[in-house]
This record gives sequence, C-alpha cells and structure tokens, in this order.
Amino acid sequence: MKVIVLGAAAGGGFPQWNCRCPTCRLAWEGGARAQTQNSLAVSADGRTWFLLNASPDLRAQILATRALQPRENGRDSPIAGVVLTNGDVDHVTGLLTLRESQPLALYGTRQVLEILAANSVFNVLNPDFVERRPLRAGEAIDLALRDGTEAGLRVAPFMVPGKVALYLESATIEKELAQRSENTIGLEVSAPGTGKRFFYIPACAALDAELRERVKGAPLIFFDGTLYRDDEMIRAGIGVKTGRRMGHLSVSGPEGSVAAFADLAVARKFFIHINNTNPILCQGSPEREAVRAAGWDVAADGLEIEV
Repeated sequence: MKVIVLGAAAGGGFPQWNCRCPTCRLAWEGGARAQTQNSLAVSADGRTWFLLNASPDLRAQILATRALQPRENGRDSPIAGVVLTNGDVDHVTGLLTLRESQPLALYGTRQVLEILAANSVFNVLNPDFVERRPLRAGEAIDLALRDGTEAGLRVAPFMVPGKVALYLESATIEKELAQRSENTIGLEVSAPGTGKRFFYIPACAALDAELRERVKGAPLIFFDGTLYRDDEMIRAGIGVKTGRRMGHLSVSGPEGSVAAFADLAVARKFFIHINNTNPILCQGSPEREAVRAAGWDVAADGLEIEV
C-alpha cells in the first residue's frame, strides 16, 4: 500500500496568504518550506488512487504529484475516488476541481453528504459520473471504482471527539465541543490483500479512552497537529480562539497529543493538518526538535510512504 502526503498544512496553507506571523514570515522569506492544505492519496497497486479529503489546493497537488496525473490520451485520471473525514472547507472545496465529468466514487458520512447536498454548487459533480456513497461509523467498507471494481483498499470509519465545520456552528457550539458524531471521523485504512494498515485522523479534539484503545500499537498514524500550544493564535495576536475551541487537541502540554501517545506504542507517528502559526513547520525550531525527540515526525508535501 502506497501513501502520498499531498498537503500537510491546515486551512489556509503555509504560509497563509494574509499572514506574516513569525512562522509565515520565515516561509515568505524562504527560510521554511511552503505546504499546501491537508490531504493524502492512497493506493493498493500504485495505479489507482483514492484521495483522503480534497483540499482547495488539489489542482496544484496534482501538478506536483506524477502518480495522480493522466496517463492515457484524452480524458483520464488515476484518481478513482475521494473519502471525506468531515465537511470543513479545507477538506471539501477541492471536490470542485474534480467536476469535469470524470467517473469518481465519493465517500462520506450521512451528515457530510447532506452538507454537500444542501449546497447547490456541488451539483457540478454530475451524478451520472460521481456516485455519492455513505460511510457509517463502525462499518468497514471496501473502496471501489465508480463501476464497482474493487480497489484493494478498505476503510473503517470511526467517530472522534470534534465539532461541526466552522460555517455550521450554532449558538450552542460551546456545549458541543469534543462531542462524538459523524460530523468528524477518523479512518483506519487497510489493504486486505496484505494486511497492512494505517490511521488518518486530521481533526481530533481529545484522545479519550476509546480512541486510545483503537490506535494502540498501530504501525502508522497521521494525526491532528494543528497547534503546538492551545493558546498559540492568541499569543501570536492573530486570533481569539484556542485550539480546544476550534476542536483540535494541541501538540504540547500535559494533556497534549505528544503526552497522550507516549504509552501507546504506535510505531510511526506523523503530525498533519498543521496550522501556519505552528513552529513545528520550521526545520530546526525548538518545537520541531521536541516532537522529534518524542518520536514524532512532521508530515510534508510530497512525502511518500510504503506501508
């Protein structure tokens, strides 16, 4: 099973177009590598690929990734489908890039598919070519091409503590933080033919007992690395929300992800969905060195892994 990191950054990318915080300034000046918005591509055979989330940067990601480029004359794409983990703008907007009558399978939970159905702009995904297929937490499903041909990949979706997308927040959002629902899911992706597997959890508000038990001993995980510190954006003077308020578990601190994973014996751990303010994006930063010392890696655009 092959995995390509198409984008490692959170919404807005890195550097963010309208930001000159210390980390973004470093990137604007060429001292840190730019990253596009979060997405993975996965394949069982290296020819047929599924996207895990479709970021607004998808076209640029395809241009940068030879494996996703057309191989045959005329209309052609090795991208067979997309699996969505939530309805966030930075995870669904790239679907609009895939509108040119290409056969695709689109997977999402009922809540996320309803979000797409309620917004008529997504009708550009012609149903004659794009089939929307529901995911249900707790039920594994074998991914298949639009014509039903199995792709050799299986996804097992599960609910994680989180919240609805920002544009769907209501006045009661403070009471709904870190709740479990099918608005935010993680994925266990496996290749039944080989038994290989990995986890992809780009948004997570807490590592509770249920989630700890699920990922314990995993061979590989891509996990929410949005903020290094819970009040990071407030400290930088560019936001008023904490990571907890945004539905993200911070990297550092006694309740952060580094501490929470310390005794879970996960073989390989990558932070992904990293906000532009997070100093782990910068090579040589104390924060980057701290997570590496704790056994973590930081995902980056173009990273390829054979599972």
